[in-house]
Amino acid sequence: MILQCSNITKSFDGKDIIRTCSFHIEENEKCAIVGSNGVGKSTLLNMITGRISPDSGNVVVSSGQTLGYLAQSDAVDPKKTIWEEMLSAKQALLDEEKEIRNLEVRMKSLSGDELESVMKRYSVLNSHFELEGGYAINSEIIGVLKGLGFSGEDHGKLTGTLSGGQKTRVALAKLLLSKPSIIILDEPTNHLDLSSVEFLEGFLRAYKGAVLVVSHDRYFLDRIVTKIIDLENGVCTVYTGNYTDYAAKKKQARDIALKAYLNNRAEIEHQEEVIKKLRSFNREKSVKRADSRQKLLDRMEHVEKPPEFNTKMNLVITPSIMSGKDVLSVEGLSMSFPGKPLFDDISFEIKRGERVALIGNNGTGKTTMLKILTKNLRPSSGHFRLGTNVKIGYYDQEQQLLTPGNTLFDEISDAYPDMDNTSIRNTLAAFLFCGEDVFKLTDVLSGGERGRISLAKLMLGNSNFLILDEPTNHLDIDSKEVLENALNEYEGTVFFVSHDRYFINSVATRILDLTSAGSDGFHHIVNYIGNYDYYIEKKAELTAAAGIAPSLPSGGSASSDTDNKNDWESQKAEKARQQKLERDLKKCEEEISALEKHQEEINELLTHEDIATDVSKCMELTNELNELSQKLETLYERWDELSGCSVI
Repeated sequence: MILQCSNITKSFDGKDIIRTCSFHIEENEKCAIVGSNGVGKSTLLNMITGRISPDSGNVVVSSGQTLGYLAQSDAVDPKKTIWEEMLSAKQALLDEEKEIRNLEVRMKSLSGDELESVMKRYSVLNSHFELEGGYAINSEIIGVLKGLGFSGEDHGKLTGTLSGGQKTRVALAKLLLSKPSIIILDEPTNHLDLSSVEFLEGFLRAYKGAVLVVSHDRYFLDRIVTKIIDLENGVCTVYTGNYTDYAAKKKQARDIALKAYLNNRAEIEHQEEVIKKLRSFNREKSVKRADSRQKLLDRMEHVEKPPEFNTKMNLVITPSIMSGKDVLSVEGLSMSFPGKPLFDDISFEIKRGERVALIGNNGTGKTTMLKILTKNLRPSSGHFRLGTNVKIGYYDQEQQLLTPGNTLFDEISDAYPDMDNTSIRNTLAAFLFCGEDVFKLTDVLSGGERGRISLAKLMLGNSNFLILDEPTNHLDIDSKEVLENALNEYEGTVFFVSHDRYFINSVATRILDLTSAGSDGFHHIVNYIGNYDYYIEKKAELTAAAGIAPSLPSGGSASSDTDNKNDWESQKAEKARQQKLERDLKKCEEEISALEKHQEEINELLTHEDIATDVSKCMELTNELNELSQKLETLYERWDELSGCSVI
C-alpha cells in the first residue's frame, strides 16, 4: 500500500467540505476522484499532497514512497528552456553520471585497496545508472515531449514565452519523467489534443507505479482507472472498475436508496393515518392503540432522503422554423495565415438532423473553420452555402455574453420575454439550476455555470443550426450529461468541435477528421459516418490496410471521387514509401536490440571480480560501453523519427 486516508475531514467557514473520508491506494493501482464542480476534489488532493492539513483524520504515505503532483495551474521556471526543465526532472541521474565520470578519472591514478573501493562504488553506480535508464535520458525526454505535442524546434524555447496551456503540458512532461511512486493529476487532459491524450493514456496504463487522477474526461477514465472514489455531499464512496462500471453501480445504489426512502416515507404516512383514524374514534381502547402505535412510530428509523439529481433533459426544444434538407455545403475551402498553412481544398456537406463532430489535433484549424462558417473570418479561397431557412446559433467558449448584475432567471426572461415563469424555471432546471440557484448573479458564476446558462440561452433561440466550439470545456460530468441529452433531443442540426471523446461518442452521428498535414503543409478532411468508437475502428482498419489513413472523399460530390489525391498511382507510391519506412524501422529495432544485448554483456563482465580489479581491462570495457551508449542514442533518435513517420 502506498497511500492511506483515514476519516479525514475539512471545513471552510463552518461548512463541511469533506466528512470522514477513507480510502487507500495500492502499488500500481490506477484511481480517480470524481464528483461535481465544487464538491472538494482539489481540496482532497491538497490534503493528500500536504498543501493543506485535514481538520481531523490522517493521510499516511508509506515509507520510501514519493508523490508527484500536477495541479491545474502548475508553474514552470520562465528562465529555463523546455529542454532544461525536462533535464531537471532527471537531475539525480545526471548527478550520478557526473560522479561516474569523476570516478573514471580517479581510477587512472589509484591502486591497491583505494582502487578496489572506488571500483566497487563505480560498479554499483554504473549498474544503477543503466537500470534507471540513464543511457536513454535524451530519448526518453524526446519521446515524452513529442507525445505531448512538442516538436524538436520547441525544445529550445523559454518556458516564459509559452501559453498557459503549453506551460501545463511542460509541467506534465516533467512530472511523467520524474517517475514518482504515485502520480497525482488534476484535470490533466484540459490542455491536450486527442493525440496527446492518447499518448498520456498509454503512458499511464503502462506506468510501473500508482496513479491518482481528478478528471471529467469519462473516456479517459474508462481507459485508465480500475477504482473510482466518488465524492458527493462531503462523503467518499469507493467503487471498483472504470467509469462505466462506476456509473452503473452508482445508479443502482441511488435507485436502491431512493426506493428505501420512498418505502420508509410510505410506511410513516400509513402509520400516521392509522393513528389519526384511531384517535378519531375517541374510545379508550382506540386511544391506547393509537398511543402504542405512536411509540412504535417514534422509534422507527427515518431514512434520509438521497441527493436529488436530474440526469434527463426533460425539455425538448423545437426550432421555430425547420431548415431545408441541405443545411451546409462547403466547397474547396482553404485557409492559411502568413507562414502557417492550415487546411486546403476542404469540401463536405451537412444534412438536416445530423450531429457532426469536427476533430483533429491542436493547430489544424478547427476553430478557424467555425469562425469562417459564422462569417467571423474570410477564407483564403473556396466558399460555402447555407441551405433554405437555415439560422445559425454559435457558441464560442470565449465569448459567453452575460449581463452583469442579472440573476439567472433575469438572463432568460430578458432574452425571451414571452416565456412564463414556469417555462423559465423548467429550462433552468434542465440545465441543473434548481431552487434558489435561479437567483444567482451572473457575476459570481463559475466557468462551468457560465457555460451552462449560455448553452441554455442558445438552445432557446430560434436557431435550427447550432455551431459549438468546445461546449464541454469547464463542465463537470453531470453538466456534460445534461448537454448530451439536450443535443440528442434537439430537433435541429449540430456541428461542433470537441476534444471530449465520450461526448463525441454520445452525440455525433458523423465525424470529420482534420488529418495531420501532408507534404504541402496543409490539413485535409477524412469523413467517418458514425460515432467516435466507429471512427477509432475504421481508422485502425485503414491504417492496417494501407499503412496510413487515406484522404477519403468527405462530401457527396462526384468530382471528389476522382480527385487526384486518391489516384491509383499516388496510392501505390505512398504504399511503397510506407513499406520502405517499415523495413527501415525493423532494421533499426534489430540494431538497437543487438547493441542493448552487448551492453548488458559488458555490464555483466564489469561485475566479475577479476575484471573489476583489472584497471586496464575495466577502462577498455567502460570506453566500449560509452561508445555503445552514443550509438544507441543515435539509433533511439532514428527510431523515434521513423516511428513518427510510419504511424498516424
